Amino acid sequence: MRIADVSVHTLRDPGSGAEHWVSHFKVPHANEILVQLTTDTGLSGFGLATSYTSTEPMVQVLRTGWLDFIMGADVLAPERLYQSLFALTWDRLSFEKGWTREALVRLSAAVDIACWDILGKAAGMPLYRLMGGFRDTVPYYVTCAYYQTGKGLPELRDELQQLKGQGHTRFKVKVGGLTLDEDMERLALIRQTIGWDCELMVDVNRAWDLRTATRAVALMEPLKPRWLEEPLRWPDDRHETTRLTQRTHIPITGGESEMTSAGCRAFIDERAISVLQFDVTMMGGFTEGRKLAALCELNHVDVAPHHDAFIHAHLVAGSPAGLIVESFPDPARDPLQAELFENPPQMRDGLLHLREDPGLGLRLSQDAVAKFGTKIV
Repeated sequence: MRIADVSVHTLRDPGSGAEHWVSHFKVPHANEILVQLTTDTGLSGFGLATSYTSTEPMVQVLRTGWLDFIMGADVLAPERLYQSLFALTWDRLSFEKGWTREALVRLSAAVDIACWDILGKAAGMPLYRLMGGFRDTVPYYVTCAYYQTGKGLPELRDELQQLKGQGHTRFKVKVGGLTLDEDMERLALIRQTIGWDCELMVDVNRAWDLRTATRAVALMEPLKPRWLEEPLRWPDDRHETTRLTQRTHIPITGGESEMTSAGCRAFIDERAISVLQFDVTMMGGFTEGRKLAALCELNHVDVAPHHDAFIHAHLVAGSPAGLIVESFPDPARDPLQAELFENPPQMRDGLLHLREDPGLGLRLSQDAVAKFGTKIV
């Protein structure tokens, strides 16, 4: 079964509402590449490449010959295709073409996800069953409490009350953008608002130095956070995260910002984290994601992937190491979760319920593709 046709769109939402900031950067409302593959037998599948930076480097790769490495490839051999595409990151041709490493990694992930989508359809099985079928529901949490202009403590309380009123029971909130004392005031308000029957996760987005992080974990331990995510600045975060882990009982998480599975492995090897948060739409696709899930299982580390809950749910449900997926119920933050699929999995009682449709089990909304998309090829 060979790849006979490729269609690619950028998916963007400029957003007209208040900007969503984490500790030190603004997150886009939607900024993804949609890759759709069709085989010579008529089967089709799609994959997504997520980016917090401009998608233009990926567009340049797509328009200057990269698709030649995909056309005619065996779609039922995703490992072989992924390895060949990833190898371009050190090939001379990439330097001659001006293809950036990040662009190649992102696009390789999208193609890999699309191949697995087709593989599941060819087998007549949902991917989570092909990946082990450990369970058919997975817990989810909502990411919220972004920094926004005009959003003080009263508005923050209103946001959390609304989310809890919608039935959500697990909340990941942002810190690191204010002084530590101000952020602790925010966290205390959040815990008071959601109560002690709900789980609280805290995300720093790599804003603190080790000294600040050490003081922070001591201050927030009474609030009983489920985890503390990416607390340390990037230059020495693996080593410093290991040091921080030795100073607190709060589980530390990371991996979202890694570009390779080897980088994620280093976090595990150094015993720096309790939860790994890789993103198969940003690097590795399911081919590398499955290997990382197995590595986590063998090292007693939980898997809680970053972003794209409906895609990552298959990986989490297929592995005993799978813990939870991340959700964005607010369309102002992530309109693609709300609109991109005609048949999203049901989310109720704190659980995402996987469908039995083959492959990813997701049908793209052509209205949403037209609304957010620009066709590239």
